[in-house]
Amino acid sequence: MAREQLNAYNWNGFADRPQLAAALAGHVAGRLTKAIAERGTGLLAVSGGTTPAKFLAALSKIPIAWDRVTVTLVDERFVPASSPRSNAGLVAANFLQNAAAAATFVPLYHEAAGIETAAASDDAALQSLPWPLDVVVLGMGTDGHTASFFPDADDLAKLLDPSSTRIVLPVRAASAGEPRLTLSLARIVAAGFIALHIEGEDKRTAFEGAMGPGARKPIRAVIDAAPKTVEVFWAP
Repeated sequence: MAREQLNAYNWNGFADRPQLAAALAGHVAGRLTKAIAERGTGLLAVSGGTTPAKFLAALSKIPIAWDRVTVTLVDERFVPASSPRSNAGLVAANFLQNAAAAATFVPLYHEAAGIETAAASDDAALQSLPWPLDVVVLGMGTDGHTASFFPDADDLAKLLDPSSTRIVLPVRAASAGEPRLTLSLARIVAAGFIALHIEGEDKRTAFEGAMGPGARKPIRAVIDAAPKTVEVFWAP
């Protein structure tokens, strides 16, 4: 593993994706174990897409006190869990099994008249979770989006407001396909441990571009707003 510290983030490079998955799973399990020891519970938010599958499977096998851990999503498409595009479906298939079957999962999607109604309902329901997040694992698209903070999202400034009191916000963006639900930037950057999990040369190039000069991409906004150093985990 190659580790390099660069201002607001640490770069953790691995030779391959299985090594990355095992290392990230170990870091997350360790942080959750520490949280459980300190406050009796752990709160984890994970991302969807295809990248996290190996990491989630590795994490599911680590024997920690999962019955004291609550897991939710960083963001979700406005589709039911039965949809192949559902992040909740990805988590169920790859993570809520083995030792982690004992964890409590809190999804973001539920049937509602529209995305705004769903977000408001989630915002009220998630108030009871043991905030702040102990761990959040983010992903990133080649356009520089993370969570559902798309560069072309309506009200992007509101989504990226670090002083927002909201937990969940609705997102509409042409590039996102479906409407989305996302944790607010304020809740993400308050996490005790923030990891960005990316894979492939295209994602590395996109990340390096986002951290360079030019228009500020959403991933850069998150890293800039985070009071703690973001740990970037990458493999080719």
